[in-house]
Amino acid sequence: MRVVASGEQSPASGPGALESLLERVAQGDQEAFESVYHAVAGSVLGLARRVLRDSAQAEEVAQEVLIDIWRTASRFDPARGSAMTWMLTLAHRRAVDRVRSAQASANREHRTALRENTPAFDEVSEQVEHRLEREQVRRCLESLTEIQREAVTVAYYRGRTYRETADLLGVALGTIKTRMRDGLIRLRDCLGVAA
Repeated sequence: MRVVASGEQSPASGPGALESLLERVAQGDQEAFESVYHAVAGSVLGLARRVLRDSAQAEEVAQEVLIDIWRTASRFDPARGSAMTWMLTLAHRRAVDRVRSAQASANREHRTALRENTPAFDEVSEQVEHRLEREQVRRCLESLTEIQREAVTVAYYRGRTYRETADLLGVALGTIKTRMRDGLIRLRDCLGVAA
């Protein structure tokens, strides 16, 4: 690298110096890029730090921007603004993209954590619905006569057949069938189930 003697202008100073250096960089001139690097690296890093507020990330962004300058110098259009403005715009966009990416990642993690810790709506509503149904069935069973309730409970809640229920309760099979039919009709009406 060429050392600048006192009183001599740096290759990156003076009007249009960065623009002409970028033209050379676009042609693959490594010395021109080195001059651009020394002229803008501090400004690019400073801008990245102001946007990101994290030194490590700002350094990564500054490095990425300087690599972009090397790769995309041919895209610089002096008619649209100065070289410094173009390079700082690259830096600002890259830093803002990094902030947005970090925020999107944090939002995804937050949503994932909420999904893992919150039961699905369907599970909650199902539990409530089952609880209400049990309470309603219990209330309707209490509205039956004692002999109807006894027959229904033995047959349905203990899983017995009509014959087993009749034998267990010591009643004729026809009587059990009648009690069951009458009890089930009352339950249906109480529960509001269509016939």
